Amino acid sequence: MLLSHKDSREGGTSSTTYAVFNFINSIIGSGLIGLPYSLNQAGLPLGLLLLLVVAVITDYSIILLIKGGNLSGTHSYQALVHSTFGVVGYFIVTLLQFLYPFIAMISYNIITGDTLTKVFQRIPGVGPDHLLAERHFVILMSTILFTLPLSLYRDISKLGKVSLLSMLLTLAILITVIIRAATLGPQIPPTEDAWVFGQWNAIQAIGVMSFAFICHHNSFMIYGSLKDPSLSNWTRITHLSVGSAVLVSVLFAGAGYATFTGYTQGDIFENYCRNDNLATFGRFCYGVSIITTFPLECFVTREVVSNLFFGGMLSNVVHFIITLVIVSTATAISLSYDCLGIVLELNGVLSATPLIFIIPSACFLRLSTGRWLQGENLIPTLILIAGVFIMIIGLIMTALFPQDCSHGEEMFYCTTSNSSVLSPTPSSSFINLVNSTQNISLF
Repeated sequence: MLLSHKDSREGGTSSTTYAVFNFINSIIGSGLIGLPYSLNQAGLPLGLLLLLVVAVITDYSIILLIKGGNLSGTHSYQALVHSTFGVVGYFIVTLLQFLYPFIAMISYNIITGDTLTKVFQRIPGVGPDHLLAERHFVILMSTILFTLPLSLYRDISKLGKVSLLSMLLTLAILITVIIRAATLGPQIPPTEDAWVFGQWNAIQAIGVMSFAFICHHNSFMIYGSLKDPSLSNWTRITHLSVGSAVLVSVLFAGAGYATFTGYTQGDIFENYCRNDNLATFGRFCYGVSIITTFPLECFVTREVVSNLFFGGMLSNVVHFIITLVIVSTATAISLSYDCLGIVLELNGVLSATPLIFIIPSACFLRLSTGRWLQGENLIPTLILIAGVFIMIIGLIMTALFPQDCSHGEEMFYCTTSNSSVLSPTPSSSFINLVNSTQNISLF
């Protein structure tokens, strides 16, 4: 019954190709840069396995979400939850749908400040004290010149070409990380437990992975922009988008972790030396990619506010004011906080996990007939249970074992005194770093 149900509304203006570009760009956002760190938390083999599991659940739950919307006759995530769980559910999902993209926007600005300042310092005459090396200035300028103007678009399909650019830049970043895994990785001694199967804090890694893969908050927007908003077309788009994203993610995470093992930080580009020209190119590509992804998240936060307070209808003036307030607030917070890892973890367990695991499954089960543990309801039930467990345990572990943030510090293998990292007598800073980054292995 669910598969045959069609969405009766008129199609949008977006082609399947541009919808895929927007979808992939939505998935491969700031979370990508934290995936090597998630393997550091979980262990390489277990981490890659969990990454694939999260990707499969993401793919399944995105389609489940649109099925629920078609079955209930609703055209937004908020409306779907309102029709199934009433006002309480509506306000919960509204809060989550606002928090996730809003915190993502903060993380995008943090990345912009981290990456582009190091890029600018490679320009002759630009030193650490130069204005272009000041993260606050770079974040403000990128906001004023790029992210705010792009965020003022009203039609998400207009970002299709921008998303294509972001995808091409992401491929360049991936190539950069793979090359450095082959050239820099052998020069950095791996930590003692670098290749164990799993680590005890793998649950925290799932939070980072969930943050990386979530795109449910703008799924209805992209679905509604399609010229052919049929479930079969949406299923193809979802499989292609998530499949492409998981391929890039596995390669990026594996190459990044293999290079730095236990030294891997929440922002992988913090691991590369400042005088590394190839890494500088990668930083530039990622900074531009993040700037082009920012508007997609702003679209969602603005839609949430529009639906909650204005019935989904915004005049041009109100549209401008709301966009300005959202972007300005996210920018102000990112100017005062610069530790990316904890941002990814918290957003993953607090917002991404319920939006991926819990709510789509709960809505489908509420709308569907039959017992929870039978037939087509079995998988959504298992995903729902897993989501509740991951959210609770992940939040507890994030609070008890927060990530150490070594923002802006050069790693030991970048210093002159440690230019030969294979030296049999490591420096005291090397020993301290090893001790501070060791994890307790399970296997």
